Amino acid sequence: MAGAWSAIIINIVFLSKVMDRIGKADTHLHTEYSGFGTLGFLRFPESVTKPQSLVDRARDGGFNVICVTDHNETAGAFIAQKYAEQFDDIDVIIGEEVMTSDGEIVGLFLTEKIQPGQTIEETVDIIREQGGLTIAPHPFSFHVPGLKEKIFEIDLDGFEVLNGGHPDKYSNPFAQTIMDRYPGKWASLSASDAHSKYTFGYNWTEFEGSTAEDLRRAILSKKTVPKGVAAPILGAVQWSMEVVMGGQKLMYRSLRGKLPNREDHFLIGTINNMSDLKKATAIIGGLMYLFPPTSFLATLASTTYLRRGAKRMRRDFEQRLEEIDDLIGNMDVPGTSLKG
Repeated sequence: MAGAWSAIIINIVFLSKVMDRIGKADTHLHTEYSGFGTLGFLRFPESVTKPQSLVDRARDGGFNVICVTDHNETAGAFIAQKYAEQFDDIDVIIGEEVMTSDGEIVGLFLTEKIQPGQTIEETVDIIREQGGLTIAPHPFSFHVPGLKEKIFEIDLDGFEVLNGGHPDKYSNPFAQTIMDRYPGKWASLSASDAHSKYTFGYNWTEFEGSTAEDLRRAILSKKTVPKGVAAPILGAVQWSMEVVMGGQKLMYRSLRGKLPNREDHFLIGTINNMSDLKKATAIIGGLMYLFPPTSFLATLASTTYLRRGAKRMRRDFEQRLEEIDDLIGNMDVPGTSLKG
């Protein structure tokens, strides 16, 4: 009997140590340094989250590692990394979500900003020159610029099978299907793509260890584990209201001459360069958007668009898989050895 109890205790201790080694990471996050986005004729800040606040939120959520990947910018990531140095429970990786001529790619472990607008091949080369990792965000999205089948032609370390900003029933499921179809070829990642506190924390990537270097090793050895679910559409609508309200505050301060320019802060620079008339018009338009019927209609429109889009894309689900099989069967893919 004593021997049985000893074995149980040993197993409990062993499992406890194993659990202690499992890290929690978000490899795709945005701050106020991500600049402006567009929706039709509207322009709005992509995020109003301060880099320091992002680190605090990640620590509260039990994250060991976060990757700050602003749009075409690394300034916010460096601020977040510097701020995190005072803590011993979290690492910040310098990243960037770069817009290429072929779609977006995330570079991780960067040392400096990468200019957008180049080809995907040129951008991958620059990421490698900096000693970085290449990750395809939302590769099969039908509503944001993913790399799609281009991922099979480039030197890619991993791609997102679960992007938190894609609650539709096509984008993530198709990515997961590709990952399952060619196991061990890329690291499988789950990232929030959060631009706001309302879409953060729903999904993450687990890895063995707890540091940035542990995450790097896990990605390179294809031993990452995607976890969680996509953020709800309501979270996206709350994000839109947050950035509209945040943008209004910045424009009001700019109108009063109390918004000083900051180095590498594209959002503030753009607002300060706007005419007073455009600022006033934007503030009025923002107030109209925040009025309850408009936000309700935005939720309804988003839900309808994603549902219809996913339904349309799923009609060709199997055909697209077959075409990808043919594509892979007739090419040599750098870094993935898909042909065996």
